[in-house]
Amino acid sequence: MQSYTIGQAARLLGVSPDTARRWADAGRVATHRDEGGRRLIDGKDLAAFSVELAKGGGGEEDVSYTSVRNAFPGIVTAVKLGDVAAQVEIQAGPHRLVSLLTREAVEELGLEVGVEATARVKSTNVHIDRA
Repeated sequence: MQSYTIGQAARLLGVSPDTARRWADAGRVATHRDEGGRRLIDGKDLAAFSVELAKGGGGEEDVSYTSVRNAFPGIVTAVKLGDVAAQVEIQAGPHRLVSLLTREAVEELGLEVGVEATARVKSTNVHIDRA
């Protein structure tokens, strides 16, 4: 069976290695050590844990209700305002997402550089939620 290091598991779960390590330390996901002493997570355990996180077992208290399933929480890194339209860039981990939306929407959401926001991708559209 395939096993994953804490770093590999963190990358697959979209969290920092420190977060994955804390989850393992708290017993949320089982680990074992290889001959070299590295902590490993069995693939089946990691798969089950990732499903638990996706169902809301991640411990986040602020739940957003939406039909859009692909969410990329991140930070706004750029906002370009036009007279009517705007362009917003979000850095979500290793992902850079760019959305075109109305200037009015940007102003109503209070989007500016440094603000936490979530890009939601459905089909070819990117939706922005203010955190």
